[in-house]
Amino acid sequence: MMDDTLTAAARAARLRAYAPYSEFQVGAAIETADGTIFTGCNVENLSFGLTICAERVAISTAVAAGHRSFRKLVVCADSNVPVTPCGACRQVMAEFCDELEVCSINLAGIEHLTNLSVLLPRAKAGILG
Repeated sequence: MMDDTLTAAARAARLRAYAPYSEFQVGAAIETADGTIFTGCNVENLSFGLTICAERVAISTAVAAGHRSFRKLVVCADSNVPVTPCGACRQVMAEFCDELEVCSINLAGIEHLTNLSVLLPRAKAGILG
């Protein structure tokens, strides 16, 4: 099971999501190498391509605060099956982490624990590698 503090942070961040179009609120919490926790929530836009996922908000907030190394990420959504980060979020994670523990949870307490190398194999190789 993932750290209770990180899980609680992701659940709380989910409640701050701006999701008037999909009504699908997502929260994320990421732990830096030094143990600092940053959160994010999805922020939708009428032009859906401009929507920002919770994971990228959390990572961007941490990077803006000077952090570049991460250990764990929790993603929380109200879904039957826990959701995993999208491809864009996975690639952003790979920019800063060779390995990252990723836990997806839903409100019922079901969780899926994996890591970035499973979600995005060969991320550092690119399309030519």
